[in-house]
Amino acid sequence: MSVVFVPKRQRGKAQINQETIQRLLDENDQLVRCITEYLQKGRATECVQYQQILHRNIVYLGTIADAGAEIVPEETQTSANDSVS
Repeated sequence: MSVVFVPKRQRGKAQINQETIQRLLDENDQLVRCITEYLQKGRATECVQYQQILHRNIVYLGTIADAGAEIVPEETQTSANDSVS
């Protein structure tokens, strides 16, 4: 399951930070490798679910980029959480 899949009741509550984006990029890399491997083995039908997840991830990343969402640096986020406690 993709790291960006979030149930409807939790949507909009996730913070977009560099770590989340990097995890998505790493996941996309792995998905592309799996898709390529299956295609090389002639098993195109098994690729469909991975292609759908990859598409969803790419659309999500594009939405973030289009929205111009500010990404909170991890160290700022950590220090902000520490000062609230």
